[in-house]
Amino acid sequence: MKKTLLRYLGIAALGIMLMACNNPKDMVKYADDVEKSCNPQILEVVADKIDVTYTLKFPEGYFHPKAMLEITPVLVYEGGEVAAPALKLQGEKVLDNYNVIPVAGDEIQHKLQFDYVDGMAKSHLELRGAVLYKDDVWNLPVAYKIADGANITYKWVELNGEPVLMPDDYQKIIKEAEEVNIMYAKNSAQVRARELTKGEIKAFQDFLKNLPADQRRVVTGTDIVAYASPEGPIDFNEKLSENRMKSAEKAFQTLTRKIETEGPLNLLTKGEDWAGFQELVSKSNMPDKELILRVLSMYSDPMVREREIRNMSAVFKTLEEKILPELRRARLIANIEFTNYSDEELKELASTNMDALNEEALLYAASLVQDNDTKIALYKKAAEKYGSSRGQNNLAVAYLNGNKVNEAASALAKCDVSNPVVANNLGVIEMRKGNYGKAYEFFAKSGCPAAKVNQGALDILNGKYKDALAKLDGQKHMNAALAQLLNGNLDKAEDALSECTCMKTTYVKAVIAARRGQTSKVNELMEKINKVPALAAKAAKDIEFAKYR
Repeated sequence: MKKTLLRYLGIAALGIMLMACNNPKDMVKYADDVEKSCNPQILEVVADKIDVTYTLKFPEGYFHPKAMLEITPVLVYEGGEVAAPALKLQGEKVLDNYNVIPVAGDEIQHKLQFDYVDGMAKSHLELRGAVLYKDDVWNLPVAYKIADGANITYKWVELNGEPVLMPDDYQKIIKEAEEVNIMYAKNSAQVRARELTKGEIKAFQDFLKNLPADQRRVVTGTDIVAYASPEGPIDFNEKLSENRMKSAEKAFQTLTRKIETEGPLNLLTKGEDWAGFQELVSKSNMPDKELILRVLSMYSDPMVREREIRNMSAVFKTLEEKILPELRRARLIANIEFTNYSDEELKELASTNMDALNEEALLYAASLVQDNDTKIALYKKAAEKYGSSRGQNNLAVAYLNGNKVNEAASALAKCDVSNPVVANNLGVIEMRKGNYGKAYEFFAKSGCPAAKVNQGALDILNGKYKDALAKLDGQKHMNAALAQLLNGNLDKAEDALSECTCMKTTYVKAVIAARRGQTSKVNELMEKINKVPALAAKAAKDIEFAKYR
């Protein structure tokens, strides 16, 4: 009984197969029996390309051995359609070079790619086909829809680039010093009368006398620092240095008897002045200078140093005449604080008297004013008056902020391209011109933090989502959110938008909610989006919201 049943089923199956194969036109009639699928079912645009793989599974008995089947994938979108190259399949007995589908059935996959054009955000992929047999062509009765599309969420990437300013070194309080030396005879701590009447001393007195009239400067204290030249016994020189300090203090009190001074008087004794000795030798053109400096670097013991130098008898005579007398001194140092222009003063001068500002003040003032034209004027002044490379770079940034790309390029042409900040800003210029490959090269050369962020934006544009995430992870802005979203990290994507408030942010938040299946939140955000006509029109076609429409 079992054998009879199997024989019957075998004959029946053979009959069905033969019936299908005997008439090639039946391939049209039974086209619905071919299983059709697509990966992905929701098409996605990556780097302006749509990659698709579709699968056809032919049942046993479907394919006539002498027929051919031509399948044409067509992407249909608002405003048009575009066909991919046709897939041609042939039966077992067709003498051609296409993929063979046997009577017994088979499965075949076909990969294809479409270039994205505007309008494809709302689209679908369909398969159109025709059966070919000898001179006959029979079109399949319908076009088979196999996928919807296309997801273009990555196109929210912001490609303005982040330019970088070079910092100013403006100081609100500037430390200054007014200094004069009292010189001593060899081995003496007595202040000679002529020392107190020399021009340098008179100028020091006048400075202190006139200082109270200067509203921006104030003495915070005075240092008296005494030294001995590095010759002779160390103990003697230590005592000599101390005595010179005491005599210099008395001299200072005499000099300032009728002058009001502020701040403490700090008394310091330094003993043998080897640091001053080294400095004076280094600046001199005396013979064997390098030999003396080598001795100083080789030995730290003062006695050994003096012995080795004295052994250079000819050199030591020059030292006694030219160097050592300059080290027998006490320094009178008035420590001063200069109060620089306040922010309000700078803003006023920026509009009334730019010429009164030095380079640092010009650069800092530009950071205080809101008007971009004023920023441009300040940076121009710094660049032209002081030859400031920072002014030139920052001028380019100000031009970029005003969407004056060509002017920015001209400004940066005068800057050193090897500077990381300049390289980044050149990359921003190329990015805004649409030269993304060249922009990426500049960012790679730069290596500064902003350049890394800018590279991340281009990685998103180029479909390198993992690379973008590596550069943007942990940051809070639109591109960082997209990097997270496109890598499937919905929570981190939402967090990256936590400090953003623009309507584009609201739109992307709605995309995140849609991917989570949060219907109520999608509806809530859509109420806001629909108040902006351009965004509402985009949302109406966006495949992200297809199931919420």
